[in-house]
Amino acid sequence: MSGAAPALSVRRLRKSFGAVVAVDEVSLDAAPGEFLSLLGPSGCGKSTLLRMIAGLVEPDGGQVVLAGEDITRVAVHRRNLGLVFQSYALFPHMTVLENVAFGLRRRGVAEPELGPRVERMLELVRLGPLGARYPRELSGGQQQRVALARALVTEPRVLLLDEPLSNLDALLRDEMRVELKRLQERLGTTMIFVTHDQAEALILSDRVVVMERGRVEQVGRPEEVYRRPATPFVARFLGRANFLTGTVAGSEADRTVVALEGGSLSIVAGPRPGLTAGQAVHAVIRQESIRLEPAGAGAEAGPNHFAATIVFHAFAGQAHHYVIQLANGRELEVAAPGAALPLARGARTFVAWRPDDVVLLPGGEPGPGGAR
Repeated sequence: MSGAAPALSVRRLRKSFGAVVAVDEVSLDAAPGEFLSLLGPSGCGKSTLLRMIAGLVEPDGGQVVLAGEDITRVAVHRRNLGLVFQSYALFPHMTVLENVAFGLRRRGVAEPELGPRVERMLELVRLGPLGARYPRELSGGQQQRVALARALVTEPRVLLLDEPLSNLDALLRDEMRVELKRLQERLGTTMIFVTHDQAEALILSDRVVVMERGRVEQVGRPEEVYRRPATPFVARFLGRANFLTGTVAGSEADRTVVALEGGSLSIVAGPRPGLTAGQAVHAVIRQESIRLEPAGAGAEAGPNHFAATIVFHAFAGQAHHYVIQLANGRELEVAAPGAALPLARGARTFVAWRPDDVVLLPGGEPGPGGAR
């Protein structure tokens, strides 16, 4: 996708509702065939941004450019964009086939061409035998596939999706994620997807745009935004993490040492250029990056290896969730593989993590997390 002209660009897009700034000077590019997710909490501006791209909300400033053409003031029906929203908005009096054909008929596509296109799309979304049914006769997942087929059959340059899976139950939502990603890869359609669900964004996306308070906090591949968050907000919002506050005690070519708040413990991170001795930092450690080791492992202690006591345990199927307490009273949250034998509350153990699993962010207001 690199090197190609963007399929869609937004340039310094702005929107306010009274005194509330919903979207604040946002600029983004979506490459041809890219699955780009806008991720953030409720009220962060992601849906407003999508609706400005769609033409449903008029921006206060900035541009929307589709395949090199400025469409900022172009009417919705002339933008050649597909739209799928949280409510599927199917026509209840029309069959599945008629719903999918609706957009083509409005564009004046002749019946000899229309029929085969609709049938091909129904086969793609695995609804071929259901064309004669009405929406009320379909499951939630089937209705969602009809909405996708109706948007895609017109061959839009970009498909916009605003939390389209949020009305489905958990198991069906997981299945539809796979369906949607496979469909997007097969068709090569550029998709911009709004969600507040972290797992959904990580699973589906080529890149994730993390938003907060109308601004973009970070843009990157799923692995990048998860493992190397650029801000405390991104680290908190994507997954569960322990936040430890401290100051840089020293930096070498292959490591950075951080003296934790309180002065009794130090941890080691990988090299972090740009940080200076005495600088306040957040040390962010994901729950799953922390290993629990037998009590006898203390003899082989290396960096970031501490004696600990189990103070809480819960089993969640794929993982054991623990709260452990270090010798100085500090607590950390740990996610251990679910297949491992559980450790009882009060058990003595050791915890350890790799220096490369420590993310250092410049200090400021402490971020909430597993550390206590």
